Amino acid sequence: MEQYNASLPYDRLFYAQDIAGSIAFARANFNNDILTKDEFAAIEKGLNEVKQEWAENRFEVKPNDEDIHTANERRLSELVGKDIGGKLHTGRSRNEQIATDMRLWLREELKGIEKLLNLLVKTAMQRADAEIHVLMPGYTHLQKAQPVRWSHWLLSHATSFSFELERLREVIKRVNRSPLGCGALAGNPFKIDREAMAKELGFDGLLYNSMNAVADRDFVFETLQWGSSFMMKISRWAEDLIIYSSLEFGFVRLADAYSTGSSLMPQKKNADSLELLRGKAGRAFGQMAGLFCTIKGLPTTYNKDLQESVEPLIDHIKTVSDSIQIATGVLSTLTINPEKMLAALAPEMLATEFADYLVRKGVPFREGHHISGRVVALAEDQGVPMDKLSKEQLKGIDSRLGDDVVECLDYERAVELKDASGGTSKSAVKEQIKILKEVLGDA
Repeated sequence: MEQYNASLPYDRLFYAQDIAGSIAFARANFNNDILTKDEFAAIEKGLNEVKQEWAENRFEVKPNDEDIHTANERRLSELVGKDIGGKLHTGRSRNEQIATDMRLWLREELKGIEKLLNLLVKTAMQRADAEIHVLMPGYTHLQKAQPVRWSHWLLSHATSFSFELERLREVIKRVNRSPLGCGALAGNPFKIDREAMAKELGFDGLLYNSMNAVADRDFVFETLQWGSSFMMKISRWAEDLIIYSSLEFGFVRLADAYSTGSSLMPQKKNADSLELLRGKAGRAFGQMAGLFCTIKGLPTTYNKDLQESVEPLIDHIKTVSDSIQIATGVLSTLTINPEKMLAALAPEMLATEFADYLVRKGVPFREGHHISGRVVALAEDQGVPMDKLSKEQLKGIDSRLGDDVVECLDYERAVELKDASGGTSKSAVKEQIKILKEVLGDA
């Protein structure tokens, strides 16, 4: 039971946060006259020694160290004596301690992830700007649809990641609220200054209901929701690149550092980095779903079930952080094959250009769409690409298809015509880059 109950094997990760919270709490109890000046000084000095032991991997865990809180308090009492060390916990509960520790740790981890995600978006923007001239097929239903710029594809995912960046910033705000000073569930009886403790620990504010504060794991669940959403996005991004790096496509080639060879077939180069990104999305989803099931039936305030929020959170943060760094590495080192992308364009992808051509001559779009469909059908019947149809054959379909209709068969022209905001023309792509810079705060 002691082993089953213990959390120190993983919550020891919060040693610095637990000590920071304990010092803030001791300072507040000094200001309340619970501790004398000398007692507080001893506790602060002792806790800093404990912190140093953890940092230098010298902390000796004892059999009764159930969690990081009891371990730190036990060691403090050994250093300063039980008479002083025993006063540290006055008016305080482990319920508020773990909630405080988790929020302090998670706040800094999410700020680190924010920087990593910022770099991923920036990497995509830099490639989009540098490779803006490259054309490729755009797909719907995994079927060739219309020509687009490679940059447009890059920015489609960068935009998606930027939405996650904005959501992450909102999550950080809600994580950064202090439960310290709420006791086990009913509050603190010694008129403790919760605002002062929150300010010392860098919190933006307080959680104002003590029963809610000690039992709330919304901040964990919301983090797992956010991480699952992001991993879903990175999984779709990875899926595209897996397809594009295949021999059949050959649009991109991954750097050797982010791919592996086959144990049997020496000619193969597997996109293992991307496949792992896609696979780890399932891990992230599972952690979110698992915590949801754990929390949904709990009665009010703290229950030991909430211990199950810690390990999934720790692993989730590592999974998401590692994944962003791998994705950035893949994107910054892959090489593209513009010739393969261009060769993959097909004249049939310009069918809509014929309809648009007719629209500019006053033909209703539905009628123009029907006529462009007849052009595609004729090319299929003749067994030739659409650009091999003669002017006479085109005029035979509809007399309004004049000699200048051949302009519709220019891929670059087709792409540049999509110049409304959000489009794939050079000007529209550059506008997207500018907007993303503003989101990142680099404008």
